[in-house]
Amino acid sequence: MTESQKSDDTAATEAAPVPSPAAFAAKPRPVVPAPSAPSAAAAAPAAAPAPTVPAVSVAEASKWGRVEGDGHVFLTIDGEEHPVGQYPGVSADEALAYFARKFEDVLAQISLAEQRVSSHAPVADVRKAAVHARAQLAERAMVGDLRAAEARLDALEASLAEAEDAEKAQHEAARVHELERREAIVAEAEQISGQDPERTQWKSSGARMNELFEEWKNSQKSGLRLGRAAEDTLWKRFRAARTQFDRHRRAYFSQLDSVNAQAKSVKEGLIAEAETLQSSTEWGWAAGEYRRLMDEWKAAPRASRKDDDALWVRFRAAQNVFFEARQAANDAVDREYSANLSVKEALLEEAQRILPVKDLAAAKKALQSVRERWEDAGRVPRADMGRIEAGLRKVEDAVAQADHENWRRTDPETKARTDSALSQLESSIAGLEDDLSAAKAKGDRRAEAKAQEALDARRAWLETLRQSANELG
Repeated sequence: MTESQKSDDTAATEAAPVPSPAAFAAKPRPVVPAPSAPSAAAAAPAAAPAPTVPAVSVAEASKWGRVEGDGHVFLTIDGEEHPVGQYPGVSADEALAYFARKFEDVLAQISLAEQRVSSHAPVADVRKAAVHARAQLAERAMVGDLRAAEARLDALEASLAEAEDAEKAQHEAARVHELERREAIVAEAEQISGQDPERTQWKSSGARMNELFEEWKNSQKSGLRLGRAAEDTLWKRFRAARTQFDRHRRAYFSQLDSVNAQAKSVKEGLIAEAETLQSSTEWGWAAGEYRRLMDEWKAAPRASRKDDDALWVRFRAAQNVFFEARQAANDAVDREYSANLSVKEALLEEAQRILPVKDLAAAKKALQSVRERWEDAGRVPRADMGRIEAGLRKVEDAVAQADHENWRRTDPETKARTDSALSQLESSIAGLEDDLSAAKAKGDRRAEAKAQEALDARRAWLETLRQSANELG
């Protein structure tokens, strides 16, 4: 030991009172407490368990230090002794064990730090523990293999560097993922706010915008920061999209309120007209007016569903009053005309017996008799009017057709034209027969075929005209 080291140690000893051996003996030894049973409230796994500190071996400690008779303890490093302190009044083994336990405490800290690196604890926290352990070793206030402990700290630092790189990479990956997540939120918000207001489903779109805002807030609460510039840029875009959406929604519903007010005003006017007409007994005119009002109702703008439904109920109620009154009046008329129906049905049966027309003069006379009595019979119920009138019209059409056919057959001009055509065809056929005979005599097959074709056509026409002439009498 050098003189300077002795003087430093002596000064340190004199500067502070030396504890009695009893006081040192009363101090608890640095041992790791036994683990207690886990409480029921422990919901999450604790940090890495503290490493077990082996019992202090005086024999092992004596390799790295010695004790003088006055209780001074020295540490040997690289063959050179360093004073670590004094523990007077106890045996050399006890004094050596006291300072060896300090070294074991540091080893326990190093072991815990190594375990925390393996369990991927935050690098900054583990590095802080490693720096503290290295500072304790640097004080040389313990006995043990400090070089081995320092080597473990060097290896731990290398592991921390690797863990720090992995932590940075993981953090960057998480940051990129969070950036993509925020970008997706902003992009969807911009897509929603960019919709055509006339085609936007405001209820579902508004709900989705609220969900996106909640997602944004939850993302901010996650604790992961993207950087002020990136977060400000994304927030400005998101805020602009929400502002635009709200502005479009307010404008749309403001316009919708205006359209609703206009629609209500127009339809209130139509309802007033309908209510004025509902007591009219001019059935035909009033029914036409109601058709006009219905056309105007269809052309009018629509109010909100609730308002439009209520207005429609009032409009239909006014119409129903009129049409129910008209129906009641028609029913009364039909009851009055029901007796006429039996008369006209009997006349219709009489008229139908004219068909088929065999004697035109008799048919016309019988039909005229039915017509005279038909008008005298009066009106029939509306529901039967079409059927009855159509039945008589069918008989009238059949008699008229028979009259036309009779006129066509007996028309002198028609007969004269038919006779003239017959004469011309017969003359033409005679000429063609001469042409055919001449072609055969000459052996001119082409002329023969042509004459035969023309002759066949004329004979067919002649047969048709003769049938028409026979029909004309």
